[in-house]
Amino acid sequence: QVQLVESGGGLVQAGGSLRLSCVASGRILRIYFVGWFRQAPGKEREFVAAISWSGASSDYADSAKGRFTISRDNAKSTFYLQMNSLKPEDTAVYYCAAGSNPGRASIVYNYWGQGTQVTVSS
Repeated sequence: QVQLVESGGGLVQAGGSLRLSCVASGRILRIYFVGWFRQAPGKEREFVAAISWSGASSDYADSAKGRFTISRDNAKSTFYLQMNSLKPEDTAVYYCAAGSNPGRASIVYNYWGQGTQVTVSS
């Protein structure tokens, strides 16, 4: 099993920044890709960004390109989502996820964190 714990969410004004963290524990050798998803009230969960555990490849949703950066610190078994130039439409619960295959579909990821709330005020 793999456990994921997110932190770093909060309330920020539009144009501000937040950095989300996700600490992985347990059988982390099973992890090859990690990703961030978000779910706003009344909407489906959507892909935000993903990165291979090696850091060799990354992928971003169009809404995240140029504003968000996904990264990882293997020594700390932690991966991050740096979010800049935040907009009210970025308001959502953000989830980290991990799995052994790449992809944007949530079904590809086997392990999920509990989520952290990000609220961007206008």
